[in-house]
Amino acid sequence: MNSKIIIIVVSLIALSCEKPNPEAQKQNLSGYWEIKTVEMPDGEKKKFDVNTVLDYIEVKGDSGLRTKVSPKIDGTFETNGISEDFTLKIEEDSLRMYYKTPFDEWKETVIEAKDSTLKVKNRDNKIYTYSKFKKFDFEKPTTDN
Repeated sequence: MNSKIIIIVVSLIALSCEKPNPEAQKQNLSGYWEIKTVEMPDGEKKKFDVNTVLDYIEVKGDSGLRTKVSPKIDGTFETNGISEDFTLKIEEDSLRMYYKTPFDEWKETVIEAKDSTLKVKNRDNKIYTYSKFKKFDFEKPTTDN
């Protein structure tokens, strides 16, 4: 009986330590992302409860673009027209986003990319956690008489 419990516990620990699949992470990058927290290198966390600007990420193959957009009440988005192109590379079992503009070059490491959560670490070792943006829903509930 005790050996079965030990096997189950060891199996659960092994599964929980499993590294994310960088190829699978690529499939979850595209979308509208709302920042939730920023964890500083010293462990301090800054929370963002309300956001007027989102990150729109679009991936095609091993490249993509990131644009800042503002959601509008009618369900559309407004942008300032500035996008940052990036390329995706898998290095050291991690997915990396390499950006290059006329002014700067940098990379971000994708820590987690799931359907509803995105976590990236930037060059300053800050960890940004995003959640997938849900459009505004102002429809009135119907009442049955």
